[in-house]
Amino acid sequence: MDKEKLDQIIETWREDIVADTQELIKIRSVKGSEAGEYKPFGEEVAASLEYALSIGEKLGLKTKNLDGYAGYAEYGEGEEMVSILVHVDVVPEGDGWDYPPYGGQIHEGKIYGRGTVDNKGPAVAALYAVGALKESGLALDRRVRVIIGANEETGMKCLRYYKEKEELPVFGFAPDADYPIINTEKGIMTFALVKDFASIEKEEVKVVSLEGGTAPNSVPDYCEAVLEVNTSGRKAVGESLAQMKNIQQFDMDMEDQEKLIKIRSFGTAAHGSTPEQGQNAISQMMIFLNTLPLGQNETARFVKDYVQFIGMEYNGQPMDIDFKDELSGSLVFNVGKAKMDENDAEVVVNIRYPVSFSGEQVVDGIDQALKDTGIRLENLSDSPPHHVPEGHFLIQALSKVYEEMTGEKSYLIAIGGGTYARMMPNSVAFGPGIPGQPDVAHKENEHISVENLLLNTKINARALYELAGPGSLKKE
Repeated sequence: MDKEKLDQIIETWREDIVADTQELIKIRSVKGSEAGEYKPFGEEVAASLEYALSIGEKLGLKTKNLDGYAGYAEYGEGEEMVSILVHVDVVPEGDGWDYPPYGGQIHEGKIYGRGTVDNKGPAVAALYAVGALKESGLALDRRVRVIIGANEETGMKCLRYYKEKEELPVFGFAPDADYPIINTEKGIMTFALVKDFASIEKEEVKVVSLEGGTAPNSVPDYCEAVLEVNTSGRKAVGESLAQMKNIQQFDMDMEDQEKLIKIRSFGTAAHGSTPEQGQNAISQMMIFLNTLPLGQNETARFVKDYVQFIGMEYNGQPMDIDFKDELSGSLVFNVGKAKMDENDAEVVVNIRYPVSFSGEQVVDGIDQALKDTGIRLENLSDSPPHHVPEGHFLIQALSKVYEEMTGEKSYLIAIGGGTYARMMPNSVAFGPGIPGQPDVAHKENEHISVENLLLNTKINARALYELAGPGSLKKE
């Protein structure tokens, strides 16, 4: 059978697929400062993109680097093109790893490292899937292209650049979430809540600095604050910390440095679209600070407002923006980063809102809630919701492949996560997560099993064949 030929080719490439995934993981492709021409997101992100394109070249695919923003690897002929949308940038590694986050080590059949699931493992799988189509010699009515982005985690400038320079696919899918098929993605909004402070009189406790979090779309697992205290303030800090640990069950500790005390708040990392799976270290810290004698000043007011309008909630209810609909569920509210000193404070928020609502409704609700606080909303970005109807050819084709390859019934999913699918016409998220398995994206000990990596490669190849193979032009 033609499709089984694809599986057989991929099996013969098992060692190469694993080795290329390991090598790609070893590159710490976290966004950095611009590093010269063709390196808009830093040296290591550029190196990661180049390595991915080199895999395509090795497989005999046509490749192109779009000035370091994105690239592609393509095979086939025809006026129309079908795409797999992947990315090679990653979020920072964070703490708590059992194995080196950029080691690409294999333990008990699993490859460990930042990006194994999100999204370097799937990128390698996509490239080898297209390579398998080329190797098989199977006829195609459309070209197939792996579009590789370099800025998915921090703004998707890569795909915007691609869309300015290159043609768009007629169909596409992004293996950057879960199976079976994610045809609905909530709107994604990121912004900063900012407040300036006037000079602060000496109080029992003064917040000298606070910093936590690494990315807006991750639940922060660490936050630290430095406090200046007098004798009574030191006592208040100790008593309050004991209450936070014993009553609230917050994981926090302190380091006494004479007139200064460093407070450490430890949370649990999670993806910003599923904050209920984590524990926000910044919010823990703010709740703790709100119990201290900070005085009657703007710093104390900001802390109080944070606790009142955000707290440990993750659905926007304290601001009266807890929107929900039947198609995509509830709004999700995540504080990903925070900085504060004696002069000002900035809290970076990432929101996923339901498809039946608009970004304007979200912003209006926040402005109304914070109108008397002196807190400003700045640096707003908004990616509207995305939805592909159930009866679409793309949905039918991917459902068929999923059921053939897994023996399980396909179904549709709505998520708060944002994938490249929302940036392209007629595109959905499809894999790589297997139903029932833990979500490890953006978490410590991120990993993918070798068997799942191979399975994803085979599913990708078959899906592309279904979308681009003989007769597919008649099924739009």
